Amino acid sequence: MPLASEGSIFQQPLIAGGKGDCVPLFQHPATAMPSEFDLIGRYFSRNSPSALLGVGDDGALVQPRADMSLVVSTDMLLEGRHFLPGTDPKRLGHKSLAVNLSDLAAMGADARWALLAIALPEANEAWVAGFAKGFFALADVYGVDLIGGDTTRGPLAISVTIMGEVPPNLALRRDAARAGDDIWLSGATGEAALGLAHIQGRVKLAAADLAQCMTRLDLPEPRLELGARLRGIARSAIDVSDGLLADLTHILQSSGVAADVYLESVPCAAALASCPDPVLARDCQLAGGDDYELLFTAPSHCRAEIDALSQELNLALTRIGSIIPGEPLVTVRDASGQPVPVAHRGFDHFG
Repeated sequence: MPLASEGSIFQQPLIAGGKGDCVPLFQHPATAMPSEFDLIGRYFSRNSPSALLGVGDDGALVQPRADMSLVVSTDMLLEGRHFLPGTDPKRLGHKSLAVNLSDLAAMGADARWALLAIALPEANEAWVAGFAKGFFALADVYGVDLIGGDTTRGPLAISVTIMGEVPPNLALRRDAARAGDDIWLSGATGEAALGLAHIQGRVKLAAADLAQCMTRLDLPEPRLELGARLRGIARSAIDVSDGLLADLTHILQSSGVAADVYLESVPCAAALASCPDPVLARDCQLAGGDDYELLFTAPSHCRAEIDALSQELNLALTRIGSIIPGEPLVTVRDASGQPVPVAHRGFDHFG
């Protein structure tokens, strides 16, 4: 994930990375395996009409639209760490782009361009074809042009750099939450983590619940339209990737405030409500991660406007708590206002 914020904002034209200068990939003439450049040419070279210069040179050239700032973010996905071995490549192509688009959504940005770098253990053309199909299907939905990247041989790893645009004064940030703000959440959290728990043998889900949870885990839906519509409404925002409480804490730390979250107000998806292990379900709901919903704060006078936006987008937007003065800590409270002990608060790569 980004080190400090969901993206970095620049206000000048950008010269971004292109095809790279690595040694050609997989030169095995005896087995007629495709080279690095064969793979790029067959599966990743497409017209990029929004760029001044796209795939095929040492660098790409892009020009932001007038009066817009560039938002840039990057994410890395490692096999065995961020996705399971044997994950369907088409789904993985979708997720690799989706998690990056979610960062743009959290900044209130429009998606424009992407760079893709992949390390592959072998030149499996069927795998690459499936990955590219999933990646570009989502790219086409949001008008994203792939403008460069790199391939190399190694343990399976995928890195996407995403670029978008936002009016500079309307970018959503983590450091703008204020005491008195409401805390809002799109959709519901916990299903992706619950699906993973099933795979790991920590719980057994009914077939319909498992299918829903695996869809949330493998095919997250970036909330780009919501993010753009929150410009001028929300004060701060973040996407939920490491867990609801952990990501809310990032906002609190950047803004220098505290928060109360009311457990009864946090949306509970059907699969969590029917989970045979309610303690695990709550842990997934509050700390599971991989949801890619938007968590945002807004002044209380915006409630009617946000409710109307929820109806218009046909997307649940739920008020789950409030920002208060204090040290950057989240207190989870029950229906009577008493603090609720929480064992886990989110995912940490080095925790």
